[in-house]
Amino acid sequence: MDELLGGGLLPGTLTVVLGATGIGKTQLGVQFAQAGLEQEGERGIIFDMSSRGDSQSHAEYAERLFDWTLKESSVDGRVVEDVWQREIARSDSLHMFRQAGRRVTTSDLDYDQQKEWKAELNRKLHETIRFFYGNFAHGVRRCVIDGIEPTDRPSDSFQFDLFEYISHQILRKEDEWVARDLFRERYRENAGHVAEHAYDVKSVAGLLLCTTKEVMLNDLLERPLEAGDALSNANSIILMGKVRDGSTMGRALHVAKHRGSACDDGIHAYTIGEDGLQFGCTTP
Repeated sequence: MDELLGGGLLPGTLTVVLGATGIGKTQLGVQFAQAGLEQEGERGIIFDMSSRGDSQSHAEYAERLFDWTLKESSVDGRVVEDVWQREIARSDSLHMFRQAGRRVTTSDLDYDQQKEWKAELNRKLHETIRFFYGNFAHGVRRCVIDGIEPTDRPSDSFQFDLFEYISHQILRKEDEWVARDLFRERYRENAGHVAEHAYDVKSVAGLLLCTTKEVMLNDLLERPLEAGDALSNANSIILMGKVRDGSTMGRALHVAKHRGSACDDGIHAYTIGEDGLQFGCTTP
């Protein structure tokens, strides 16, 4: 993958991965998070936005692939200053909408339900800031955002609303200002700790995993890239889909967009085995 991207994904940027359910996006995300242990000394974090109550199998993949037992964040009843305690703040994952059990498009909700859902989003924003900031303050430099469900228009999705907040107000914002959003009126009394735990926002890399209705790679290749702010502003876009080889089906990916270095224009087959995504098989 690093070779296809002319050296790899770039710190301080966002990469979007598009593909249907079961194509391997989540396994790729877990592999990306695990690679942080060797390259930055800390594994990446996983923020799960799925709202149906089912997770994206992050814990299962992490355990099977890397003998990594995910520590899920638990923020209930904790004070904001707990972010300075590494054993509490340094968690691996957060499934924010685990109990929501509802769809995330405005067309599925009436006016009152939309108001209720947006109020729930606002209540969860502070927990979201605490999760990201608490990990970045303790050395994490990569994050995976998973569970984006397909919609006809990104503007209909509450998940994209939350992602836009995370992107602009956490991942692209100077650490001091993220801390101000977290501590609010208590920022002054925590300013010393903020300085001690400073990090460079340009060193943080994000990977956004989006489920699509399109299953075949050819259909993804024909999909307009400028479909929403997340895609138009992404540094890199990776398409993952099914390909047909005679009477059999396989998986392949294509780097549709990559800024900052030369990248491969080919379509590359991969398989999913006991060790996760593997390249090197013949391209269909």
